[in-house]
Amino acid sequence: MNNVLTQTLTAIQLPKPADEGGLSVFESLWRRETTRGISPSPLPWQMTSNLLWAACGVNRSTGPLGIYGRTAASASNSQAVDLYVAFEDGVYLYDAIHNLLEPVVEGDLRAGAMTPGQRGVEASAPVQLIYVADTHRLTHTAGFQEPGLLDPDVQKSYDYVSTGMIAANVYLFAAAHGLGAWFHNCDKAGLAQQLGLRPEQRVLFAQSVGYPK
Repeated sequence: MNNVLTQTLTAIQLPKPADEGGLSVFESLWRRETTRGISPSPLPWQMTSNLLWAACGVNRSTGPLGIYGRTAASASNSQAVDLYVAFEDGVYLYDAIHNLLEPVVEGDLRAGAMTPGQRGVEASAPVQLIYVADTHRLTHTAGFQEPGLLDPDVQKSYDYVSTGMIAANVYLFAAAHGLGAWFHNCDKAGLAQQLGLRPEQRVLFAQSVGYPK
């Protein structure tokens, strides 16, 4: 958890993830695409819960090395990439274990989650996912550590792979349920400061999600 305090935001208990149908995996792969034109219309909380669970939620109580398992793989099951979720009212941290959104900072930071300097792009997607890697968690995983895990270049490679796996889950969920998704760069330095991240945490990328226009 980070140390940014909010004055009015409260934790949001998400509905239990539920299978609401959607396309098959094969059909979703056919329809997977990047959608930059996303409507500002908010997503229902059930859809948001399902989206976040598909991204990196808990899908089994005992996964690799005796730790709970997630829908997205990670090095030694370190689960070192967190999902920060930016809405219009503020940014929350997704707590996959308790299916909860913990408040982080108030205010609309969705513009910071867009590619800096890119013109003609709206920052009004109802959900902006911000991918944040925690190096401490990767280097202190309860699992067996390979010799190169303390190498900064190796750490970055694992963080990027983990982020890609989560983002791919988001793309497939979006394709299956008629949503638009766009994985992109963001204002890394600005967001790190606004989110009050620790030195061992790094903002990597962001992903816009919502109904296509």
